[in-house]
Amino acid sequence: MGLFTGLMVMAFGKKVGRIFSVQCRAGQGSDMLMHKLFLLLCILLLTSCGEQELPSPYHAIDVTGPLEQADFHLTDFNGKSRSLADFRGKVVVLFFGYTHCPVACPTTLADLAQVMRMLGKDADRVQVLFVTVDPERDRPELLAKFVPSFYPSFLGLYGDAQATAQTAKAFGVSYEKQYYKKSGYTLLHSDGTFLIGTKGQPLLLSRYGQQAELLVQDIRLLLAADR
Repeated sequence: MGLFTGLMVMAFGKKVGRIFSVQCRAGQGSDMLMHKLFLLLCILLLTSCGEQELPSPYHAIDVTGPLEQADFHLTDFNGKSRSLADFRGKVVVLFFGYTHCPVACPTTLADLAQVMRMLGKDADRVQVLFVTVDPERDRPELLAKFVPSFYPSFLGLYGDAQATAQTAKAFGVSYEKQYYKKSGYTLLHSDGTFLIGTKGQPLLLSRYGQQAELLVQDIRLLLAADR
């Protein structure tokens, strides 16, 4: 049952209670009461039927509501300032990570490289962006070596600590340093991948480890819809 239907149920429930109370106090017969209850039930059923939604054609999660205004103002490893507006007309595949990440980040980059190969000519209309959550260690020269090693068109983005935190917050991404006892640190971070439509609006969130075939299907749907 959706939110709207749930509110209607609550409203009708209160109304039924009021009707029942009034009828009892007035000492009127039960026929009128049953007639009103029947009418209310019919209205409720019609409302529920009208609210049914078609299943989403996408495999990823719809995030259009909470991330409607999400954007970033960062720098790529070539020293160029970047925002989502720079990639209008393309589907942007964006995720957050860091170059010292032992598993999730290289796995995701490798998976996305496979996606690009599977897209064929459509790959020219897709831009993969890697946003580092470790600007302290992920210098531009390191990003320039690491990120495109998976696929030539991949771009790495970085900012200072404040810009990184603002970007992560805009996309609902969390990250936290975990220090080793002797020295150094690792990072815990969100590992989903965002799919951003051709008009620059975040639309979908794909889980970590999603099958390449399903990502390809979602990307092609976004390209066809020109959203």
